[in-house]
Amino acid sequence: MSSTAKSQKKKSVPEPPMEQLEIGNVQYQTRLTSKFLNRDNWQRPDERKVGAIIPGSIQRIMVSEGDEISPGTPMLILEAMKMRNEILSPLQGIIKKIYVSEGDMVPKGHLLLEFELALPDYILPQTIGQGGLFFK
Repeated sequence: MSSTAKSQKKKSVPEPPMEQLEIGNVQYQTRLTSKFLNRDNWQRPDERKVGAIIPGSIQRIMVSEGDEISPGTPMLILEAMKMRNEILSPLQGIIKKIYVSEGDMVPKGHLLLEFELALPDYILPQTIGQGGLFFK
């Protein structure tokens, strides 16, 4: 069979159309693959939920449910590979629920605790969502 006969037997697959893709405020003209189009879309993680950054064991819990904490407050110690990782509060809030106990082994991504967001006392909660914040 000649090479021209082989090339005629190959089915031609139409190329996908060119589409615009924005990355970091820059527009690109590209062809998007079916893998890209069928992927799970990224969702921003819930900042009120703190998960294990690595698998390990809970060595110490330094907060209790109902505690009001500020950013950078030590919350617990997660030991992994003989290293003690101090998990700090990422935001200001109230500890809503603690899902682990001291001595628990947790996998990566395991939910450790959950926050309720705390509003500073100078913001009146009834004004949020009404076109702005009002201060005392």
